[in-house]
Amino acid sequence: MTLRRFMWIFVAIAVGAFALALLGRFVLAWPDNMVGMWTGIGAGYLLGALLFLLTPRWWRQHCDDMYAQPAGRRYLRVLWPALVAYSLALFASIWLIKQGIASVPLRAVVAVLPVLPIALMMGAGLRYLREIDELQRRIETEAIGIASLLVALLYFAGGLLQKAKVVDLDAAMAMIWVFPLLCAAYGIAKMVLARRYL
Repeated sequence: MTLRRFMWIFVAIAVGAFALALLGRFVLAWPDNMVGMWTGIGAGYLLGALLFLLTPRWWRQHCDDMYAQPAGRRYLRVLWPALVAYSLALFASIWLIKQGIASVPLRAVVAVLPVLPIALMMGAGLRYLREIDELQRRIETEAIGIASLLVALLYFAGGLLQKAKVVDLDAAMAMIWVFPLLCAAYGIAKMVLARRYL
């Protein structure tokens, strides 16, 4: 699967999310927060499509070669359904919690519902890591290490600034953003390392 196809899949998901937001607003009379959430999901996927479009040609070629391998194809077969499941689980989780769930154990299960598709993606990523060649594995593990260290450093600095009352961060939001920051830092580190090694 080529990176260009990724881009069009992201565009299709974004259009679907925007369509749901419009349907919710004008036909189903959803509350503003639900319409806003689907609009946000659409905007996120549209931004992802734009990032695919703006990537350098050498990176697109590298990704196309990487995902043409059997390990890459197996990874993608898990990744796409997991991404869609994550979006739907996030919507369902937020919506159900806003409806009010009295049982604390049930509320906890519903709250962590979006974690399951992320766990599937991580499992697929580990399997991919085991199946690729030595050079690609080195690039992947270095990118994961760099991303982990950078996000840990950022999180630590944020904690110190919070303790010194320089910033006032919502702890829940700070925790929620750890994984997306790891993914972004990993992507950037992988691009730099791939350019260096390949």
